[in-house]
Amino acid sequence: MNSDRYAAAYEYAARKHEGQYRIGGEPYITHPVAVAEILRGWGYDEEHQIAALFHDLLEDTDASEQEIEEIGGKDVLRAVKLLTKQKGYIMSEYVAGIRSDPMAFAVKAADRLHNLQSAFSADESFRRRYIAETIEWYMDFSPEIPDAVKKLSETLG
Repeated sequence: MNSDRYAAAYEYAARKHEGQYRIGGEPYITHPVAVAEILRGWGYDEEHQIAALFHDLLEDTDASEQEIEEIGGKDVLRAVKLLTKQKGYIMSEYVAGIRSDPMAFAVKAADRLHNLQSAFSADESFRRRYIAETIEWYMDFSPEIPDAVKKLSETLG
């Protein structure tokens, strides 16, 4: 059962991602919702789930930090900012920032897992790059990630 706060967060994220689509063609909002559902399944609280709904907003929409903080709170905003790749970012610094914040770490683990599980519709070049990046940076984020990498690897020629 979702609270009014979660419902408001969902409505905001859905509105901001409106008109965006995943590689497979489904509306983009299905991804943040799936990430939130993974976190729910892992036993994370509503605040983590809201961070999941918001995790791509700063990077992919015109959402503002102020709006994110008003709906999600300071902890959610901090996690979302850590999850947002800045122009010219350095991967080791990006990942270190995520590792420094338990909420950002949990959201990134669920995000990476969902992307691995749904990357079958991407072209082979993308899948190869995504697998390589996951192996280099994210294998220890969740016990489920190595198996998801193995399954996606089996799709390669």
